[in-house]
Amino acid sequence: MVRNSFRDRKEGYTDKAVVIRCAREDQSSVTVKLYYLRNDSARLGFWIQGREYLLPVGLVLKALIDTTDHEIYKNLTCCYVEKDESCDVKKYEKGKGNVGTQLVGERAHIILDEVRDFITRRQCLEHIGGHFRPLMRGLEDESDLSVVGEAVLEDYIFVHLDKGFDKFNLLIFMVQKLFSLMDQTSLPDNPDALQNHEVLLPGHLITIYLKEKLEDWLQRAKKLLQDQINNKSKTFDFCSLVNVKKVLDKNPSKHISLAVENMLKTGRLVTQSGLDLQQRAGLTVQAERLNYLRYLSHFRAVHRGASFAGLRTTSVRKLLPESWGFLCPVHTPDGEPCGLLNHMTSTCRITSYFDAQGNIRNFLHIRESILTVLSELQMISSVPKLVQAGPPANLSVLLDGCVVGSISSKVVEKVVAQLRRLKVSASSVIPDDLEVGYVPLSSRGAYPGLYLFTSPSRFVRPVKNISIPSDEGQNIELIGPFEQVFMEIRCPDGRDGGRKDAFPATHEEIHPTGMLSVVASLTPWSDHNQSPRNMYQCQMAKQTMAFSLQALCNRADQKLYHLKTPQSPIVRTSAYKKYCIDEYPTGTNAIVAVLSYTGYDMEDAMILNKSSVDRGMFHGLIYQTETIDLSDQKSRSDRSRKFFRRSNINKNSSIDSDGLPYVGQTIKSNEELYSIHNEVTNESRSIKHKGSEPVIVDYVAIDGKKLLQKASIRFRHPRNPIIGDKFSSRHGQKGVCSQLWPDVDMPFSGVTGMRPDLIINPHAFPSRMTIAMLLESVAAKGGSLHGKYVDATPFANSKNVNEETPPQSKTLVDELGEMLKVKGFNYHGTEVMYSGVYGTELTCEIFMGPVYYQRLRHMVSDKYQVRSTGTIDQITHQPIKGRKRGGGIRFGEMERDSMLAHGAAYLLHDRLHTCSDYHIADVCSICGSILTTSFVKPERRVGRAVKGLPPIRASKKVICHACQTSRGMETVAMPYVFKYLAAELAAMNIKLTLQLNNAA
Repeated sequence: MVRNSFRDRKEGYTDKAVVIRCAREDQSSVTVKLYYLRNDSARLGFWIQGREYLLPVGLVLKALIDTTDHEIYKNLTCCYVEKDESCDVKKYEKGKGNVGTQLVGERAHIILDEVRDFITRRQCLEHIGGHFRPLMRGLEDESDLSVVGEAVLEDYIFVHLDKGFDKFNLLIFMVQKLFSLMDQTSLPDNPDALQNHEVLLPGHLITIYLKEKLEDWLQRAKKLLQDQINNKSKTFDFCSLVNVKKVLDKNPSKHISLAVENMLKTGRLVTQSGLDLQQRAGLTVQAERLNYLRYLSHFRAVHRGASFAGLRTTSVRKLLPESWGFLCPVHTPDGEPCGLLNHMTSTCRITSYFDAQGNIRNFLHIRESILTVLSELQMISSVPKLVQAGPPANLSVLLDGCVVGSISSKVVEKVVAQLRRLKVSASSVIPDDLEVGYVPLSSRGAYPGLYLFTSPSRFVRPVKNISIPSDEGQNIELIGPFEQVFMEIRCPDGRDGGRKDAFPATHEEIHPTGMLSVVASLTPWSDHNQSPRNMYQCQMAKQTMAFSLQALCNRADQKLYHLKTPQSPIVRTSAYKKYCIDEYPTGTNAIVAVLSYTGYDMEDAMILNKSSVDRGMFHGLIYQTETIDLSDQKSRSDRSRKFFRRSNINKNSSIDSDGLPYVGQTIKSNEELYSIHNEVTNESRSIKHKGSEPVIVDYVAIDGKKLLQKASIRFRHPRNPIIGDKFSSRHGQKGVCSQLWPDVDMPFSGVTGMRPDLIINPHAFPSRMTIAMLLESVAAKGGSLHGKYVDATPFANSKNVNEETPPQSKTLVDELGEMLKVKGFNYHGTEVMYSGVYGTELTCEIFMGPVYYQRLRHMVSDKYQVRSTGTIDQITHQPIKGRKRGGGIRFGEMERDSMLAHGAAYLLHDRLHTCSDYHIADVCSICGSILTTSFVKPERRVGRAVKGLPPIRASKKVICHACQTSRGMETVAMPYVFKYLAAELAAMNIKLTLQLNNAA
């Protein structure tokens, strides 16, 4: 990939570089950069142990294979042909496709002049080995420097290539591409485009990390054994298994498993090398089972990297056309991770080491098959030390980043077409997910060539290949993001898409919804909504209280949200059936009236019918599981002597004889939860429930045959809708319940007498333009009257241009209106309604119908925070924070400013002083000190107390140590944190003096 380099422009370097990422078989990689110098030479940059090193390109070329300066010069300059050498060059002089200029020859001379002192390959390898021997693990004492030099080239530069001439050809290709970029005959690649990306799969990451930790462990073990052998004072027998085991026990192997376990828990990599990754944190996400869609989305998510989140740039977040069909344009969160956390489309998949039948793929055999096919299709193989013809006459052919030959630009399009035909044929030896990236010759375009990829970790998606005759059977072809940019793909309803006759479409999209993710494709008629609303729905669908799982009775998840009365939506897309969403429903079909009623529906608030809620609408539960493992207790001495058992003394206990609570029992705050018996001390101890709200014991699971030492207790929190709970339709129309209105006061329909379950304000629609919600209301009304589901798949009106359509096709509104008209309802879904309070007819017709509503997990019962007094911080004496610990809500700077603006000085004094850290301090008015005062304990007076009178109290005496007197002592009310500030300043030798007066 050619791109602008991040390297500093000092030391004669330009801002242009060619970057290649060389991946090994285990998917660990090495990034190598080829820098262009201002003196027209180039340097190859690579990393060893966290530092970048640079080598002259000529030195590396000579070190790779036995070659001559003349062969290197010919290979470097083959991309530019002099006029007198070929008669065919005239058609390329002024036309498209010149990638080289006459400057190439001069640059080749400079590169070779830099290394004219090195004649043979061995001399170059010894020169490299002499410089890098101290850094090479296991080769520090190697006497043959050429072996060290070869190890540098193989382990840190061209790690994915075995043969020397493959490395040589690739480096020649890199230099030609860099020179083309400098001459502006080709454009730099976009590092943010999906066509230059691969996916780092979790399995690959763990394998790479495990391999590194294993190598570190072996290195330490080797060093320990070596030290024992070198230590001649001790008698160490290397042949004795006991002696070797004793030494290896100093380096326990459990550190390897602990490192991987820690990486999975925290998402952080503890690594010296960095594993060639741009980030070392944020690599794991907990797969929450909040609902089925959230759980599913975790496994379809692609994160660009946490390292980009802090960058003040929008280029990495842009939705580029290259990602069409691979990444969903709708399903990305708003806020900090917007554009970085993407989700794959429903048709996109990642290539792996397994084929469609689940068999392990033999990549060596696949590559050999492809090379055989290419040789039959007139490809000139890259024989060692053979000077190749370069562009524009011939184009290089690269297979998985290795230059395997060249092909004539006259026949390359036929070769590409044949490769695509072989991909879709059932009996072909070519894999169906082979990526055929043909970059044609163009003036100032991408660097030309035929790039073939078979490696794992690539995006692929299916399209129709319409260039293949239909009689040949299969025509679904898998394509990748690299080749898609240079292909002609049409949409079924896109007509010619602005194409010229010279470039007819060769492929066609299967369906327009293929560009959406699983969650985005569930929004009915999303093509009728404003785009941000569809994005909001993708986020809200993942935080919906739903029917989260089928095996609820056997699960012990830490936290589960569960909807008691879920329903299947009447209006649904085709994705509902395809992905079996009815197995995990997410909402309820509520009768919704669009009406301004009572004023409680302003600002997105919604009124719920109290009777509907009482009948079970939106009723839900939260399940929380607490696991107690007594074998994990810290004290090792009595670890095996603790088990669950009820105390024999307390007969009236609310817990069972096994020390655990009864199923179905309600436990309030500070009531007994379980009891532990210690066999050594013969004592029983009761543990109390810590939460502030009462819970119901739903399920108790025990583990242990003889002694009960491990148990899981699942609690149930009822969560029925109350004022302040959040609800949302499937179109991003979210709002909170502002009132549970009595059924008798709700408006009722003049036709059916039906009262709505939910009232939403009409002002929610004009600015948001969620037309699909209005369509859903009309369609669901018609569907429920006819007793059938209504298909609301987006882009349903996009008919294929080749199909014959009836001349007067109805619009969607007409189709839905006819369904209502047949059943005697208003064509547009409106109804005459009467006020539930006055019984009079409302002055306008009201839009009313069923809409699928979701109950979100944001509930007042989980968020409300209130306290009068409670725990305070030990240092500042201010209320602690945190709802779980009974803390207070912060009254911050902005709140203070608004109180000042309102002139509410006493309220401010009350919040920040009286109710916070009120403190009465003794201050010396003579020296103004707050810290040197101390209370003098009075002497105990001998006297007899008189019966019936209060005891005699000694007067309080406070003295100032600085003035050595008790005169002038005053008590002043102040925030305690002020006194703490004075103490902090005193620690830094800054004295705080107070001046007291009675002016106030």
